[in-house]
Amino acid sequence: MDAKLITQHRSYVWGGKRGMHNPRRYPSVLAVLARPADNLTLVKESPNHHHTDNWFDRTAINYLSQSVQATTGLRNSKSGYESLVEAAAMVSRNFDPIKQCELVMEALDRAFPSPILSLIRTLLPQSKFTREYFAAFTTLFFAWLVGPCKVIESEINGRTEKNVVHIKKCRFLEESNCVGMCINLCKNPSQKFIKDSLGMPVNMVPNFDDMSCQMIFGQDPPRDDPALKQPCYKLCKAKKSHTVSCPI
Repeated sequence: MDAKLITQHRSYVWGGKRGMHNPRRYPSVLAVLARPADNLTLVKESPNHHHTDNWFDRTAINYLSQSVQATTGLRNSKSGYESLVEAAAMVSRNFDPIKQCELVMEALDRAFPSPILSLIRTLLPQSKFTREYFAAFTTLFFAWLVGPCKVIESEINGRTEKNVVHIKKCRFLEESNCVGMCINLCKNPSQKFIKDSLGMPVNMVPNFDDMSCQMIFGQDPPRDDPALKQPCYKLCKAKKSHTVSCPI
């Protein structure tokens, strides 16, 4: 597998609020460009799980999809979760990995009012309670985005905590079937947004064999993150449907 690191010492995203600048600093290694390995064991394309979205799920999906579309200026006529995946695929198709991450960060800034995020950060400094609260909150209010999930225990600083969200099969990865979209449009921007806006480190650990994922609250992602070295699936739906080059 040929891989190339993309580095950039400084990159800033301007927040989207009228007259307000919100600089964000990114680490030097932002993405990896990789070509699929011929000998990689791949996930076989199979029928997606059926998700039954209630009114709250549909409202949240539409809100996030519209936020992404408003940020990028790229519109689509699809509805429901398909519209969100299409909006993400259009970002992947039209922008390089660094810009993809920046655009998602800006879309999240649009979607979540900064005063509320600042209040949460002030009222909930990092602690055992906060880590467990974030994990429980994620399972209750973000299953529409990632699919069924549950809180599991881990050991942090020698103590057992319920600070990990285990996603049985990530809905976004399943729908896109694209490693590049997972890394550049979900994992990297989500980790940065949650830490920068809420003061909570989180390490998202996708398993590209079974499409599960773990969100470990209170843990920073490793510098040499194995997920950034993962080649894309040969059956990548984004590449097949949207001519995306799947750079990660």
